[in-house]
Amino acid sequence: MKLLVCLKQILDPDVPARDFQIDPAARAARRGGANLVTNIFCENAVETALQFREAAGGDVKITALCYGESSAEDCLRKAMAMTVDEACLVERDGNTNPDAAAVGRVLAAAIRRLEQDGGAFDAVLVGRESGDWGVGQTGGVLAEELGRPALGFVESLQPGNGSVTLRRQTDVGIEVAEAEPPFLVTVTNNEDNVPRIPKTRDVMMSYRKPLQKLSLGDLELDSEEIRAGSSIFEVEEIFIPADEVECELAEGDTLEERVDQLAKRIHEVVVSIG
Repeated sequence: MKLLVCLKQILDPDVPARDFQIDPAARAARRGGANLVTNIFCENAVETALQFREAAGGDVKITALCYGESSAEDCLRKAMAMTVDEACLVERDGNTNPDAAAVGRVLAAAIRRLEQDGGAFDAVLVGRESGDWGVGQTGGVLAEELGRPALGFVESLQPGNGSVTLRRQTDVGIEVAEAEPPFLVTVTNNEDNVPRIPKTRDVMMSYRKPLQKLSLGDLELDSEEIRAGSSIFEVEEIFIPADEVECELAEGDTLEERVDQLAKRIHEVVVSIG
């Protein structure tokens, strides 16, 4: 069985605002001194695929795919350190924030190219959303591009008799479904698919493994249209919100006077609000 996991490299969402920059003209965030990391839901997807391979007895091949800048090679090397079998990078040299339509087209073209060389993928796994923009549409767009049925918010895959058992989160609990390949799932996090920490030996070995690289030209796509990457939405403004805090001190010589002053000020504010 063959699985493919899609990855995305993003600015570390836990860094403070001072560590990255906003480019108002480009309406985009710039790296500055911030770290680049693999989107956490993509790592959950990698872990879910690895657990499926272990449950299936090892007769499963896992490929990692990323559409990103050259730095995204680090994401793929980490996936191989987690013991993914193969990795492919589609190098992005245009819009730093392509929309889901553009990303879906590129990933679908890359998947078809990989399938020509090594056979069809039984399942495609995508993180439920990205930790930077959080649009959450790439999985659905990719499923439509590939013509495959899709299921969202999946937390685990288990091998069955010719099918795969999927557990997914819903608003009212857990739903269990059976799926026959080929299909696509968007993966969410739970306590059982926390990404494993690669072993030192596997990290070293990951840099010795070949990593396939493709360009938009290799995929026979309209490079100009893909590089524009904003066909379904346009960012009007991007900024770091400023927190402004005003503080007033309750005056008085005694505690009772200060409490009385505070009560009067609260009353004035309540009245002004209406």
